[in-house]
Amino acid sequence: MLGFSWAYLTLGAGLGALILFGSLQIMMFGWAVWRGQAIPRMRWVGAFFAMVGLVVLLWPTERFAVPIVVTLLMITATIGWATYTILGQGAKDPLLATTGNFILCLPIVALALLGGSMSAVSAGGVIAATLAGAVTSGLGYALWYRVLPQLPTTVAAVAQLSVPVIAVVGGVLFLSEELTMRMAVAGVLVLGGIALSNVRWAPKDRK
Repeated sequence: MLGFSWAYLTLGAGLGALILFGSLQIMMFGWAVWRGQAIPRMRWVGAFFAMVGLVVLLWPTERFAVPIVVTLLMITATIGWATYTILGQGAKDPLLATTGNFILCLPIVALALLGGSMSAVSAGGVIAATLAGAVTSGLGYALWYRVLPQLPTTVAAVAQLSVPVIAVVGGVLFLSEELTMRMAVAGVLVLGGIALSNVRWAPKDRK
């Protein structure tokens, strides 16, 4: 949480999400391979197309430099997110687990706030952060923990690539943002890749 919060002070939203979701994909697939989980060929294919779509969607169009320190902060955040997702597969009570995790985060966040500048903190910002963190994110994570035990690690990894696409669709629907051909192509690639990763081929009958 602190890693990508600090990283986003420097990184653009698209590039930050690309590093975050790309690293997450690699880590979770790596974990599945290390654990000896069987990964169907179509899931590899689907993950590849979904990742290509993510690059198309989020790759910056202007010239840019990627700072090493903030990139490492984003990768550190990804390690936390991947660990959180993998541990969530064993959650027995999603709501209780999420509540406990959020409570454990409070001292760390308090220390981070004390170490930073409080002059930029406004009442509106605190309310927005509380609603986005404790309410919407909390409920989202509880639901995610409810679903995770029923998903293989690699399916969960690919499914999370839909998040930037959903954000783009939300921007078009609710913020009057322009829908470009690049967005449409990226959306088809990501969602098509997720669909491919969940295809199950019935074994051929052998006589």
